[in-house]
Amino acid sequence: MARRLDQAVVRRPSLPLTAANEAQLAALRETASYRSALARLSRQDFPDDSDVRESVLLHAVFEAGLAAIRQLAEAEGYEQLASEYAADDATRRRLSRRRRPAWAADQ
Repeated sequence: MARRLDQAVVRRPSLPLTAANEAQLAALRETASYRSALARLSRQDFPDDSDVRESVLLHAVFEAGLAAIRQLAEAEGYEQLASEYAADDATRRRLSRRRRPAWAADQ
């Protein structure tokens, strides 16, 4: 098994690329600001020069995409929890307005 990054590689699937994908990969490889952004999103370090292997670059793009998907899914989950909490809070407030206050029985 080949080792790349910090885990063992289990499988090497093929990935069809369009001409636009090739141009975007070239920009990622050759532009320092793109490589820096990809390094932050994928949490990987790249050498300062543009000599980055294609497999490492594609894996970093894959990791960055997964991180973005995870972040979006978590945000949607938090939004759903917040809306459920808001609905529960509104119901709780409505019910508390119907109840007689504890001090009302004293009078």
